Amino acid sequence: MLALKPEARASVRGEDYLVDVPSDFRCESADVLPDAHVRLRLYGDVRRPLVVVSGGISSGRLLHEWWSEHVDNGAAIDLTRFCALGFDFAPTEDVRVRLSPRDQARLVATALDSLGVERAFAWVGASYGAMVGFAFAAETPERLERLCAISAAHKPAVLARGWRGVQRRIVEFAISHGVAEEGLSLARQLAMITYRSAEEFEERFPGGVDAGGRSDLDRYLVARGDSYVGAMAPQRWLSLSEAIDRLQVDPAQVRATVTLAGCPTDQIAPIELIQDLSRHLPRLSALHELPSLYGHDAFLKEPARVAAIIRSCLEGA
Repeated sequence: MLALKPEARASVRGEDYLVDVPSDFRCESADVLPDAHVRLRLYGDVRRPLVVVSGGISSGRLLHEWWSEHVDNGAAIDLTRFCALGFDFAPTEDVRVRLSPRDQARLVATALDSLGVERAFAWVGASYGAMVGFAFAAETPERLERLCAISAAHKPAVLARGWRGVQRRIVEFAISHGVAEEGLSLARQLAMITYRSAEEFEERFPGGVDAGGRSDLDRYLVARGDSYVGAMAPQRWLSLSEAIDRLQVDPAQVRATVTLAGCPTDQIAPIELIQDLSRHLPRLSALHELPSLYGHDAFLKEPARVAAIIRSCLEGA
C-alpha cells in the first residue's frame, strides 16, 4: 500500500506509486479485475490542491509525455500551485475484462484514499478520461470540487458506438485467425478517420491513388495504425474500447462545478451532445466551443486554446 510522508514532493517529471487494488474488488459486470495495483504518477507538491488528469484510452499516468504542454511549472495545471495525479487505466496487461468508466472511477477513489485525499480540487479530463471524470463526479460527489471535461459527454454518441463496434469485430476476427496485431492496426486506421475532420483530410490529402491503388491518405492511415501496435495491446484495447460504450451518467448526479468544451467538427463527441448535457448539469460553469480542423483530437492538437479552457476551470471563482 502507498504511504507518503507529509513533506513528500514529486518533480515535474513525476514520481510513480503503486496502490493495492482491494482483494474483493469486482467490476460492475462481476468480472474479477486482473490488476493487483493502480499505477499512479504524482507531479508537484502533494500538499497542494490535487488535480486528477486523464485522457484518451491510449494515455496514462505519464502526463509529461502525452500532455506536457499543460502539466508543468507555469502551465495551465501549474505545478507551483497544484499537485497533478496521472493514472493508468485498468487493465494494465493484455487481457480482456468487462469494465466500465465507473470501475475506473472506483479505482481512482481507492488511490485517493491511499494518498489521504478526501476531496480532489479538480478533475481535468479529455475523451475517455473525461468520461471517467463524469463517473467519478456522479458516484462520489463529495470528493470532487470541479470537473473540466473536454471532447466528451455523459454518454457515448450512437454513431461513434457503431464505429467502435466495427473496430472491435475487426480485432476479434484478427485474434481468432492469429493475426491480432494486423487487426489492431486496421482498427486504429478506421479510428483515425473518425478522430479527425473531413476538412482536415481534404486539405492534407487532395490527391488520388497511385498505380498500386493507394493514396497519401492510405499511407498516412497505415503508418498510424502500424505505430499503434507498439503502444497498445489488442486484448487491452478491446477492454477499453468496450468500456467507452458502457458509460451512462445521469447529469443530475454530477454536483461538481463543470466546465465543458466541445469541437464542432468532433465526430466522436458531437458538439450537439455536449450542448444537450450542458442544459442538464446542476452546476455548469461554462461551455466552450473549440473550433478546429482536428475534430476529436483537438484536445491534443490545439494546446493554446485547451490551456485557456483548463485555466478557466481551475482559476474560476
